Amino acid sequence: MVLAAAAIVAVPTVALAGDSHPDKTQAAKQAIKGGKARNVILLIGDGMGDSEITIARNYQVGAAGRLAMDTLPLTGAYTTYAVQKASPNLPEYVTDSAASGTGWATGHKTYNGAISVTPDEKPKPTILELAKAAGFRTGDVTTAELQDATPAVLGSHVINRDCKGPDAMATCAVNDKVNGGAGSIAEQLVQTRPDVLLGGGKQYFDQTVKAGKYKGLTVAQQAQVNGFQIVTDAAGLAAAKPNQPILGAFAKNNMDLEWTGPTPTRTGTAPSTCATNAARTATQPHLVDMASKAIDVLDKQTKNSRKGFFLQIEGASIDKQDHAANPCGQIGETVGFDTAIKKVLQYQKSHPDTLVVVTADHGHTSQIVETATLGYTATLTTHDGANMTISYATSEITGSQQHTGTEVRIAAGGPQAANVLGVTNQTDLFFTMKRALGVN
Repeated sequence: MVLAAAAIVAVPTVALAGDSHPDKTQAAKQAIKGGKARNVILLIGDGMGDSEITIARNYQVGAAGRLAMDTLPLTGAYTTYAVQKASPNLPEYVTDSAASGTGWATGHKTYNGAISVTPDEKPKPTILELAKAAGFRTGDVTTAELQDATPAVLGSHVINRDCKGPDAMATCAVNDKVNGGAGSIAEQLVQTRPDVLLGGGKQYFDQTVKAGKYKGLTVAQQAQVNGFQIVTDAAGLAAAKPNQPILGAFAKNNMDLEWTGPTPTRTGTAPSTCATNAARTATQPHLVDMASKAIDVLDKQTKNSRKGFFLQIEGASIDKQDHAANPCGQIGETVGFDTAIKKVLQYQKSHPDTLVVVTADHGHTSQIVETATLGYTATLTTHDGANMTISYATSEITGSQQHTGTEVRIAAGGPQAANVLGVTNQTDLFFTMKRALGVN
């Protein structure tokens, strides 16, 4: 799928008329039903707090419009705090993606930077590992490096999120293969062997294994030896066979952005609109393409099986462009993520035994403000034809904007969806998914 040149109408979305007030009682009653799910699809908008959602909605479909993510029948909020490594009984109020992801992946709180290990550095089984052991097919999809925190928490266990490849193990000696450990994130993801691994981070798969059975091979070659198809572009992904595992690495690092636009300044910017990123080549699939392929492959692999699949899909660069104070980059990634959500909801419509959960790992910086404000601002003209000023004010523009400690939205539909209602914690999501799949 290629985004249209006019970014403001680039992606079809679900819009509700401003004067439409449907009765949702029956939809809510249906969603509250419990039971087991054949499939679980978890969609993570990295850094996608309520502010980021509202900014994207206003821009793309207008204040009275609705994104696909807004149409899920049950919505709640969950807290995201981490804990302090030296004092795990004390909260770390602002989490990073590693600690937060460990929460929903394992059901355990941990320290910032930890990948599916507890504060005492002990590994804990993840929802993907449990699902795989129970006979479900599994998938892990992202627009970031596959070794980035959110995809990494599902299939690896290291004490520092930076230990992405065999050449980057300086801070994870206990995990290093040369010391008898399980290896880097890249090595462990291949060893965990999800049926579908799609994203960026090719440079880490190209690093050489330094010890053990596969010493001297690259991580990608190790994957091939163990039955993975290796694909590196959109055409390869489209042609990949559904009957064997797929490792798709489509960029050296993170995948390219969907949109570009103005850079905020201390004095603001003239009102403008976003543009499609001309530097993004057709060789890279969009998130919706990767999500569609993952669902198609996993669905075909489980067609004649009593058990279905677990799939995580991450829109990663909402966070990364919030860090960069790049409003159009951030909005374009949110809209691209929403397109993947729409695809998932279309699948769920014909497969109602699928639990779909849409949430974030943490909040972030961007705020909709009045035009006269402190911080760095840019003004965009929205779908409504009105001006919206966006502020970034947790860092200088040359630095990295910061996460916030706010609770974030969690929305769901399908078996066990009622467990997202009210205010929960991100560790509760692990148990909701575990209960839905019926795994131990």
